Amino acid sequence: MSESEKSAVAALPVAPRGKLYRAAIVGAASLKGKEIAEMLNERNFPAADVRLLDDDESLGQLEAMGDEISFIQSVRAEQFEHVDFTFFASDPDCTRKNWKRARDAGSTIVDVSSALEEEAGASVRSPWVERERSQIVAPDLQPGPCVTAHPVAISLALLLLRAKKAAAIRRVTATVFEPASEHGQLGMDELHQQTVNLLSFQPLPKEVFDAQVAFNMVARYGPRSQPALDSVEGRILRHYRKIAGDNAPLPSLFLLQAPVFHGHALAVLLEFEQAMDAATLAQALTGDHVSIPAAGEEPPSNVSSAGQPNILISIKPDPVQPNSFWLWTAADNLRISAFTAVECAESLTAIRPTGKIQ
Repeated sequence: MSESEKSAVAALPVAPRGKLYRAAIVGAASLKGKEIAEMLNERNFPAADVRLLDDDESLGQLEAMGDEISFIQSVRAEQFEHVDFTFFASDPDCTRKNWKRARDAGSTIVDVSSALEEEAGASVRSPWVERERSQIVAPDLQPGPCVTAHPVAISLALLLLRAKKAAAIRRVTATVFEPASEHGQLGMDELHQQTVNLLSFQPLPKEVFDAQVAFNMVARYGPRSQPALDSVEGRILRHYRKIAGDNAPLPSLFLLQAPVFHGHALAVLLEFEQAMDAATLAQALTGDHVSIPAAGEEPPSNVSSAGQPNILISIKPDPVQPNSFWLWTAADNLRISAFTAVECAESLTAIRPTGKIQ
């Protein structure tokens, strides 16, 4: 991590130090699971023990937890005993299969797999957006699953809530470029293998996307691929509505699968009701979790956003439409998801007994 990234993380509020809780990560070998483990360490989450759990393919695998090395263990009911917080970073089927075991053992559930948003009592959350809205989430002594909002929904909600403070927004259109890492390691591996096979004139593997995504942009996967791009679009808009509130402008959204491994990129067109200049808009957008690279710095891209704790944006006036601006946005999808998950858990410590390990 660069010095600028370290200082950005250090400037954010963190959980108080203290070895008070036990946590578990289901899907610890997944991309999101590894990012959550790293974020727990960075944020000094008050955990005396973090259990790394996954399926049979990852059993016995070594993973770093801060300065310690831990073994990945199988997902069994007894692994959730005396666990205060369970993060589900697994595939949706594994989450649905195991989350009630963790809940019944007394664990607070944080779902990063988006498998539980329809469960009774589930809440879709983004602490970044809650703070932007000055929203106070009332403690629930028996909370349902806490589902982390989709990282694109978080980025759009944060930017649009700030932009509307500068002037009323008439219309928002957003084109989202989806990275392969949203499909986990299997998606990354398939994009890599498709790239290699294309260059060597070999048949393409299509188990994940059921379509060619290497050197290609697609608006629809093959029929065997799950989830479909349309369903991801729907999840982004559902999550946006839940975290941004009724008065936030609702964007028109178009999702494309890009031939990139990591990081979301968005092209967002904002049309304001009244005259607006780029400097005023930049001032409104700048703040916690949002950065506008200065002249001479690397512009927003999938590469420059990797490992960053912030959403990177650049602003360009539209040459045709008056009072309209393009935002080019890049953000590390895995890092935002992990950051959101750990912050949700930090906020939920208020309803867990403190002062001893549960």
